Amino acid sequence: MTSSAAPRRRLLPALLAAAALAAAAVLTTAAPASAHDELVSSDPAAGATLDAVPAEITLTYSAEILAEDGATQVQVTDETGASLAETAPVVSGTEVTQTLSPAASGVVSVVWRVVSSDGHPISGDFTFTVPAAAAAAPTPTQTASSAPSASPSATTSETAAPAATPEATDPATAEASDASPLPWILLVVALLIVAGAIAYLFVARGRRGAGDGGSTGTPGR
Repeated sequence: MTSSAAPRRRLLPALLAAAALAAAAVLTTAAPASAHDELVSSDPAAGATLDAVPAEITLTYSAEILAEDGATQVQVTDETGASLAETAPVVSGTEVTQTLSPAASGVVSVVWRVVSSDGHPISGDFTFTVPAAAAAAPTPTQTASSAPSASPSATTSETAAPAATPEATDPATAEASDASPLPWILLVVALLIVAGAIAYLFVARGRRGAGDGGSTGTPGR
C-alpha cells in the first residue's frame, strides 16, 4: 500500500499544475475580449423623441477610438432610407461627431462602426424619432399668407358693385333727358294754338260789331 500511495502523491501536483495552466489560458484569452471598448452614451439618446433633427450626432465611447481613414463609419438615414449625413464623421479622443441634414422627420436610424483602442472593430445601432408635425411647422405661415389672398377678390367684388350702379342709372337719366323736352314743347304749341284761336275770335267779333253798328246808323239818316 505504501508503494501505490507514492505514485498518487506524485500525480496530484502535476494535475494541479495542469489545472492552473488551463485556467491561466482561459483568463488570458478572455481578457482581450472583455477589454474591447464600448459605446457609453449618445446625443441624442437611443429612443429619444426630438422636436427637430439635431445639427449633429455625438457618440461617446469608453476609450479613445482609432482615427484612421475609413475606420470610423456612421450612417444616418430617415424612414425613406435617404442619408442624412452631410460630411464624414470626426473622431476626437473618445467622441465621434457626425453632422446631419435637418430636413427629415419620422424615425431616424443610426448605424455606427468604429475600431476600438485594442484594434478590434465594434459596431451598433439605435434610433430616435422626429415627429412629422415638427417638420410641418412652417405650414401655418403658408396658411396665414394664403388668407389675405382672398381679400383682393372681395375688394374686387366690392368695387365692381359701384361700377354697376352708374350703368343702372344712366339709362334712366338718358330717358328722362330725352322725354322731358317733348311734353313741354307740345304744351307750348298747344298754348300758342289756343291763344291764337282766342285772339282770332276776339278780332272776328270786333269786326262783326263794327259792321253791325254801321248798318244801323244809315237808315236813321
